[in-house]
Amino acid sequence: QVHVTESGGGLVQAGGSLRVSCVGSGRTFSSYDMGWFRQAPGKEREFVAAIKRFSNIEVYADSVTGRFTISRDSATNTVYLQMNNLRPEDTAVYYCAAVTAATAIPDLRESATYPYWGQGTAVTVSS
Repeated sequence: QVHVTESGGGLVQAGGSLRVSCVGSGRTFSSYDMGWFRQAPGKEREFVAAIKRFSNIEVYADSVTGRFTISRDSATNTVYLQMNNLRPEDTAVYYCAAVTAATAIPDLRESATYPYWGQGTAVTVSS
């Protein structure tokens, strides 16, 4: 079992940047597919980005493509989400999630794929 903890959220102006982090304990992150999801007030949780284990293939939601970048540092068991050109509609609680089983790339977009979740970190983008 792995435990994941997010950090780095905060308040930023529209057009600004922020990087959120996810640190894992337990088995090394190199054997996990990792995902970022977000949930805005009154809305359902939605997929943001994911990164495959070993190959490090990246997958993004259309709404963040070209603005957000997911990356991982296996030496520190950390996954990052670099968010640039932030918009007020990016305001949400951002969650990190992990899965160990072999996962088809389309499945990475589904929250049900991931059994391990963090508590989330809040990001607020002011206009």
